[in-house]
Amino acid sequence: MTEDFKLWDIICDGPFVPTKNLGDPAVAIPKTRKELNDDDRKAIEKNFRAKKILVCGIGPDEYSRISACQSAKEIWEALQTAHEGTTQVKQSKIDMLTTEYELFRMKDDESFQDMHTRITSIINEIHSLGESIPRNKLVRKILSVLPSSWESKVNAITEAKDLQTLTWMNLLET
Repeated sequence: MTEDFKLWDIICDGPFVPTKNLGDPAVAIPKTRKELNDDDRKAIEKNFRAKKILVCGIGPDEYSRISACQSAKEIWEALQTAHEGTTQVKQSKIDMLTTEYELFRMKDDESFQDMHTRITSIINEIHSLGESIPRNKLVRKILSVLPSSWESKVNAITEAKDLQTLTWMNLLET
């Protein structure tokens, strides 16, 4: 999107195909190469730019997965399926991670920073699959998983801070 915001549209929606209307009733058919104007060429070029960016961002092993793809959209969908799986697999991963999040507890011999790293990893994986956990729920979760030795600090934070606006980074600072 930093290259050109419209490239993301090409990746999500597919390439622009310039058409012309023929017949009665009019039927849209693709233009021949000779019929393309400068605006058509610029629009078509966006698909190739998007493909180039995607291809340059992958390694040789990934390239074999997408080498036959004709459009940036096809490349993106092939990569998504390879890394996220089908919609059913993706939902299973989300369900598994949500359960892991719900059952999450701080270990007895664990530092706050190590616990924070573990829960951040779970949250980031959930987020990468298109789900999110509201900030205030995350803060409440962290406060609820702390061991009883933290009880006085948890009570002080709960009483002194607005948990609706408190971020977990602010929680680290308190």
